[in-house]
Amino acid sequence: MNRAKFCFPGWLAASLLIISGLLPATVAFADPMHGIALHGQPKYGPDFSHFDYVNPNAPKGGEARFSAIGSFDTFNPFNIKGESAAGISQLFESLMTSSADEPFSEYGLIAESVEIPDDRSSVTFTIRPQAKFNDGSPVTADDVLFSFETLKSKGSPFFRFYYANIAKAEKLGKWQVKFTFTPGKNRELPLIMGQMPVLSKKYWENREFEATTLDIPVGSGPYRIERFEPGRFIVYVRDENYWGKDLPVNRGQYNIGRLRYDYYRDVTVALEAFKAGAYDLRVENVAKQWATGYDFPALHEGRVKKETFQNQLPSGMQGFVYNLRRPLFQNPKVREALAYAFDFEWSNRNLFFDQYKRTRSYFDNSDLAAHGLPSPEELTLLEPLRTKLPSEVFTAEYQPPAAADDAQLRANLRKALELLQGAGWTFRDRTLVNAKTGEPFRFELLIDQPTWERIGLPFARNLERLGIEMRVRSVDSAQYENRLRDFDFDMVVYVWGQSLSPGNEQREFWSSAAADQPGSRNLAGLKNPAVDTLVDQVIAAPDRASLTIRVRALDRALQWNYLVIPHWHIPYTRLAFWNKFGYPAVTPLQGVQLNAWWIDPDKAAALAKPKSDGS
Repeated sequence: MNRAKFCFPGWLAASLLIISGLLPATVAFADPMHGIALHGQPKYGPDFSHFDYVNPNAPKGGEARFSAIGSFDTFNPFNIKGESAAGISQLFESLMTSSADEPFSEYGLIAESVEIPDDRSSVTFTIRPQAKFNDGSPVTADDVLFSFETLKSKGSPFFRFYYANIAKAEKLGKWQVKFTFTPGKNRELPLIMGQMPVLSKKYWENREFEATTLDIPVGSGPYRIERFEPGRFIVYVRDENYWGKDLPVNRGQYNIGRLRYDYYRDVTVALEAFKAGAYDLRVENVAKQWATGYDFPALHEGRVKKETFQNQLPSGMQGFVYNLRRPLFQNPKVREALAYAFDFEWSNRNLFFDQYKRTRSYFDNSDLAAHGLPSPEELTLLEPLRTKLPSEVFTAEYQPPAAADDAQLRANLRKALELLQGAGWTFRDRTLVNAKTGEPFRFELLIDQPTWERIGLPFARNLERLGIEMRVRSVDSAQYENRLRDFDFDMVVYVWGQSLSPGNEQREFWSSAAADQPGSRNLAGLKNPAVDTLVDQVIAAPDRASLTIRVRALDRALQWNYLVIPHWHIPYTRLAFWNKFGYPAVTPLQGVQLNAWWIDPDKAAALAKPKSDGS
């Protein structure tokens, strides 16, 4: 739709309001835009035909099979109940969609245009009239407003934190919605609203949104559910009537005709199924399996490929996460001490085949990571918060303990014991006990995959040398998710992923408000007013340079609060796949994009031919 047919031109509307005395003459009206960037201008102009990292002529069709671990019991991925089915997000779309070769830019998907005033106090989206749900009904402003209210009031806690600064949502017409923001600087809010999933009001308004459901939902995305068996498999088929298949943001993507996800008990069983040809592609997250688990005929014959795909994304933070809600871990000296018992160097040599780099920053593998001492610009942010931050933030560069050999490990354990004794713990009968109460130092590492046993048990043996008992307890995936949502654990392994443009999601990661919200990603339970302030400053960053400075300051505060025992990272993705796929030659900034892959008919036909031995 051409909005000019139905609205006054921007200059005329402004003139009329000024004449009538309703609007100051200084207000700047925004022109409709095809895309927006967090900082600067988006890479792709209004006439772009496709993203640079896709093949716009990729063939359509074929089938790809994937694995999933555990089970599923719901098709609603937007609340905290149950385990949602693998791949279910492909049914749903947002107003805008991001490109993978920019830090943070969005382009119109359901929305054909976006308008933002110069002060970024609001955002207005105009919906494409051709946008439709897969039941044939149009996507309207009513659906957008319903989605916003439902997600914020009934969805995962993530949405409440993410949309906290939306003051008002209003319908301007059948195809137009406006979101007005609370006062303050928050450049990310227009892009956040562009990311919002748009749900069908017709489908959801008479259903219990907070519950689990295996009713097939109505979506507007490129795939729909073809068939499924709860907990065993789910199959998606490419919707031939998909309304958005010719949009520039979609051209060259969503090429595969059918996607099947089969569920396996654990990663070991799943690997054997892959080698048997039960599914086609796996992302390998276990270093030992990558190094030794693929020595089988199909790889040597070229029927299976192993490839790594580089990315330039922040690594995020994976580690053993302390639950600060537990009295045992509320003393930072205790948390600091336990890190001296984790021997990453031994693990990397003996378990990981030297594939990993030690993680020290929450933003490693990017220019957002803090190094050295705070810069003058960082100190400007940190000095007003000095009394609420660990003193080391100002005086030292954080480095996790390292042990090049057994002698260094013994020195590390002595250092750990000194810290523990300073925190009120003492040895009695080869057991570390609280000097006042006599209670032994005992806790549990909760895991949901056997893989973590081979990493957790050596750590437990080192802790035992300090008189500490750490039990490694493995539970099924459903129980694990429920216990994480309720913060019912002492220590877990967790990953906080990070983007090139950190922003409002940091509230759910680290804010005091999120610490008490079941289902939030503040698993550590951090409550620190200085961190709250630094998170707000990150969100309010006016440009890329200031964002970098503010993220580094936040990074220092997180490092020296000893929330985790840092693990490791790699700057690439490891993929193993049967040789039936085609994929673009270009890997973008944000890494491999599987939505841009396709089934190569010639490769698939060659793979299907029987070998000379009849197999």
